Amino acid sequence: MDSSEWDARYSSVEHPWGSAPAAALSARFAELMPGRAIDLGCGDGRHARWLADAGWTVHAVDFSSVAIELARSGGEDRSIDYTVADARTWEPSEPVDLVAIGFLHLPVDELVAVIAGAASWLAPSGRLLYLGHALENFTHGVGTLACARLGWAAHDTPVVSLVNRPVDTLAPALGDRTRLLVLSRDEHTPAAVAELLTERGFGPSRLTVLGELGGPDESRLDGTASAWSHEPGPRLNVIAIDCRAESGALRLTRLPGLPDAAFTGDGQMTKHEVRALTLCALAPAAGEVLWDVGGGSGTIAIEWMRTHPLCRAVTFERSAARVDQITSNAAALGVPSLAVFGDAPVAFGDVPADLSAPDAIFVGGGVTQDGLLDECWSRLRVGGRMVANAVTAESEALLLQWFSRCGGQLRKFQVYRGEPLGGFTAWRPQLPVAQWSVTKQSKGVVA
Repeated sequence: MDSSEWDARYSSVEHPWGSAPAAALSARFAELMPGRAIDLGCGDGRHARWLADAGWTVHAVDFSSVAIELARSGGEDRSIDYTVADARTWEPSEPVDLVAIGFLHLPVDELVAVIAGAASWLAPSGRLLYLGHALENFTHGVGTLACARLGWAAHDTPVVSLVNRPVDTLAPALGDRTRLLVLSRDEHTPAAVAELLTERGFGPSRLTVLGELGGPDESRLDGTASAWSHEPGPRLNVIAIDCRAESGALRLTRLPGLPDAAFTGDGQMTKHEVRALTLCALAPAAGEVLWDVGGGSGTIAIEWMRTHPLCRAVTFERSAARVDQITSNAAALGVPSLAVFGDAPVAFGDVPADLSAPDAIFVGGGVTQDGLLDECWSRLRVGGRMVANAVTAESEALLLQWFSRCGGQLRKFQVYRGEPLGGFTAWRPQLPVAQWSVTKQSKGVVA
């Protein structure tokens, strides 16, 4: 959420997090001798006020100007200095004895960077205290309460957060007769989710929106996605979805091998059967990063990211038209955060640091380009996997050379598809594909 959205939230709900400090933080504060403190992401100042009352000199920072005004209106206190600034870029002018970060809502990579930076602000013997939502909160907190209202089994109900993510990221979790809970960004999320469901062939799905769950103004709205017409309700809400697919809707699961028809573009893609085999060779795991060299339609990178919400990918594509189709396919299939860069290997240097050490690299195009495989190999971390596919004799010969140097596994696939031939069915051969896969065992470029 940007600052304007947080401004709107603080304008619509008085003390959305309550006026008292979080017990877990105040208990830790009480153990410390007062000094100079920073409350980073201070919101409406509940932790800053507690610290000031305990004798601390506090610098409180938040990027919502409305939150800061609310904090200032909570009582004049000369020991609190309030600043409107972004926690990702703000820095203090001198070391401090305590940095408190409570429930700062950021993507994981940005949050890690903020915490690392905050640690560098500490004076000798200083303390950094961070408090965030435990993953169990989703299933044993609001998730349990929502499931209790609906009569659903909490341990069988996955939770998807759209608080800091585009609504498109819900798509990979959808499946016929699947039940799931969605943590909303605001009061407009239910309508956006209903629209997404309808567009993706899940119009008959049943939606229940639970507003202000567990509070005195708790509310409930019910309807189907295709007929959703409710006005926006409370900003704080949870959406329960009982998915129902329309007849004939494409079956799109998290397992590799989506139908070719799920992707749009000029047809330049790793086809369904070979794609499934390629993803198996790449072996994605939660939190890993893939580089997809020669993106085409983005099929490999997109399916990699769909296997788990924490999987990330970078794809490289020289054609501007194909960059557009990759971006479109990524959004349509629920992974809009797929990073797309230009021509490889020139664009390798443009990749941000958090994506610059890939766990796996797939080369699906440009295998014979001078130096491309060498550059890919040098970028791959030790223990990472490289998979390259070849359809021409020249590219296959190059893979044979690399296989002789580095080992690994060499395979060749020939796929036939049954297609009409007059009044009969004939086997139509697809182009044979040679595949080399290997795990990097040591540093350096192959001699």
